[in-house]
Order: sequence, then C-alpha cells, then structure tokens
Amino acid sequence: MRKLTAAEAGRIDKVLAKHFPGAGRRALAELFERGAVRVAGKRVKKGDRVAAGDEIELADEPASGAARRPLPDASVALDVLVERADFVAVAKPAGVPSQPLRAGELGTIANAIAARWPECAEIGDDDRDGGLVHRLDIGTSGVLVAARTAAAYRELRDAFHGGRVAKEYLAITCGRPVSRECDAPLAQRGDHVRVDYADGLPAVTTFELVRASDTHALVRCRAHTGRMHQVRAHLAHVGAPIAGDTRYGGAALAGHDGFFLHAAKLELPGAGVIEAPVPARFAAALAAAGL
Repeated sequence: MRKLTAAEAGRIDKVLAKHFPGAGRRALAELFERGAVRVAGKRVKKGDRVAAGDEIELADEPASGAARRPLPDASVALDVLVERADFVAVAKPAGVPSQPLRAGELGTIANAIAARWPECAEIGDDDRDGGLVHRLDIGTSGVLVAARTAAAYRELRDAFHGGRVAKEYLAITCGRPVSRECDAPLAQRGDHVRVDYADGLPAVTTFELVRASDTHALVRCRAHTGRMHQVRAHLAHVGAPIAGDTRYGGAALAGHDGFFLHAAKLELPGAGVIEAPVPARFAAALAAAGL
C-alpha cells in the first residue's frame, strides 16, 4: 500500500476495511492473527493506530467476493429434513461448523450443501453464507435452513429478523432455571456474549422444564430473538448453564464431550414446522444425567 495521508490515519483495522471493502471482518482479522500486517517492518495488532506517512505492508491480501464462497465438499454427510424448490433444511450434527470462516475452508454444512445444491453457493448477504439463512454454533445440533433462490433467501432472512420464525431448542442443563423467562440484553465480547443492561441488544428467551433429576434438567427453550449464543447465555443467567458449556459456566458431563443444545424445531411462515430428531449423543447424555 502507498503511504497514508492525514485523512486516512487512525486504527489500522479500519484503514484496511476501507481499502478492502469486499473483505469481511473475519478475513481482515486473520491477516493480523497470522502476522501478515506490518508497519515499518514491525508486526502490528488490529487495534493499533497508524499516522500520516506510514506505509502498511501486507504479506498477502484478504480474500473477498467469490473467493470466499463455500467450495463444494461432500465429506460431511447431510441428513436432509426438507427439500423444496426454494429452500432445504438439514439436521446439523454437533461439532460441525455451519459455514466456513475463511476462504478455502472445507468440512462445513455450507460446503456440503454447495456440493448437493450448487446454486446455494452464490446466495447470501455474506459470501460465506452458501444460502444459509441462519446459523448454529459449532457445538449445537439441529435444524439448519438454506435458501436455493435469492428471493427465498431474502424472504426467509426477513422472517428471521422480523421475529416471525418460531425457534425451539432442547437443552440439558446443570440444575433447574430459576425463571420461566429471561429478557436480559446481550452484548458481544469477542467470542462470547455477556448480559449488559447499558449497551446490550434486546434478547428474550422463555423456558419450560420438561423433567429433572437431582443434578440436571431437560429444558425446552424458545428463542424469541436471534442474538449470538442467546440460549446459552440466558440459561446461565437464570442459574442453569448447559451441561458441558464451560464458556458459560456449565460443568462437563462425565464421559460425554461438548455441550448439549439441540435446535429441535423451526416453524417458518408459509412452510410449516420442521423438526430434527434428538441425535444419539444427546440421548446418551440424557441417560447419563438421569433424565
């Protein structure tokens, strides 16, 4: 890059974002993580500031546009729940990412969808979407929906953002929730969220106790908004963190890896209810928890 003018000076990550408008935040963050950004020969962090006259040195440029689209990859087996001309719904297993975070990454649901329905790869607001109209955390199993047309993508995304999609989860928790509802606002802090009454975004989750043992509970959760890690954070806030969800205070379930949250049901406007059966790992964890 050429030397910066006074008008361009500021936080280096924001300078690069303006210079590479087609690159996402994650693609830019990766440059800093692998030491590909230097000023005067020294490695810099994304929050560092640059001044007029500084010259930013890049080992390589961030991927953008079509380069970030999910590549077809059938290595992940798809459990298809619904297949229509306008969208598909699959049952995502726990441990598999919804979509790639970086260009060329394989082994995600979006890659598998691109292999089976190639039209999905070009659909989405984010080039990595691969038609996905929502996402599930890597550790969460359950219903995941991808659009097959641009019109369906826009319609489904609007339905999710407008709160017109009913979302029901099952969670194995440590203890029982002390409340039937949580409306604590949530704010993202890096790779997790925190309850933040000053700056958090509105979030509402309701809970129904299905059954309980002395140590654990099976809880049906309905997410009325769609914040990052919403169900996980809200369950922790009401005293019942998800078993195995150590990020939010949930103790591990002996002999069982990961945490236990399952997106069991979605109700889409005009398309009805889509359900994903409880996976074998979840059923085994229920038995281990005395549920």
